[in-house]
Amino acid sequence: MTQMIFSDEPAKGWIPPIIAAPFICIFLVAISLLPTDFLLEGLGFTDAKGSPKGTMGLFLILASFIFMGLAIFAWVRWVEKRSLASIGLRGEQPFRKFLVGLALGIAFMGGIVAAIAFAGGYRVADLFPAFASPAALGWIVLLLAGFTLQASIEEIAFRGWLFSTIMRRWNAPAAYILTAAAFTFLHFSPGKPLLPLAMTFVFSIFACAWVQRSNSVWGVMGWHVGWNWFGGTAFDVPITGLETGLPALVVELVPVGPSWLNGGGEGPEGSVFTVALLIVASLCMLLVTKQRERSAIDPPRSADQP
Repeated sequence: MTQMIFSDEPAKGWIPPIIAAPFICIFLVAISLLPTDFLLEGLGFTDAKGSPKGTMGLFLILASFIFMGLAIFAWVRWVEKRSLASIGLRGEQPFRKFLVGLALGIAFMGGIVAAIAFAGGYRVADLFPAFASPAALGWIVLLLAGFTLQASIEEIAFRGWLFSTIMRRWNAPAAYILTAAAFTFLHFSPGKPLLPLAMTFVFSIFACAWVQRSNSVWGVMGWHVGWNWFGGTAFDVPITGLETGLPALVVELVPVGPSWLNGGGEGPEGSVFTVALLIVASLCMLLVTKQRERSAIDPPRSADQP
């Protein structure tokens, strides 16, 4: 049975079939990001694998996500002919919801890193080293802007557009699985360890559960921003396998012990602790959503949650 999320307004254009939607999403991501990947490599800001060379390279990679956002918005506006509210950009107090999500994302990342450290996966090397360099602090602020763009666009594309499109065509379970599969596929690379891929899939389930519960993408956008930015700048460890090249904002940590504990080259996202936390968080979100449905509270008609 098909389900509506965010808005029950009918699409005036073409809604892609169930199986086609993930491939269209992957296609839109590819045509919007591949040209900038080649350009940044040609200009020397990234290497042949797409990894950034220095902080400027990372910032430009994050900034290039604006083209992905434009591709998604163009598709929604001119192909499906539906409003931005129908992909989750709706509800009252969006900035407040974003900030609540941001704080929760920072708290989640801080908690994970602390748990790994207490388990022996990190040792402390220095405290607040970034404050010795005004230039580093400036870059950390710029990276907050960059991660805000990157993470927000990803949430709009996957949890906003793709998730809602599949729900319109089929149902919630299919939307969860296909959205997570597409999101994980686009984060896959040859030789990537299994744990980070599992984390990516489980994170997508968590994010889908969040938007279904809250009926907007504002909160999970903020969470994703806080998670990426704090993880990449606070501890001098990789985030999604990428290095910022900056001194740590909070505490410089050195990985010790097995990679399944500290994530190795992937950073905390590759830790078994992260996978476990997101599984628990996903189950809690799904349970709350199910309880609301059983209580006859209709999530698609309420946008008051963060």
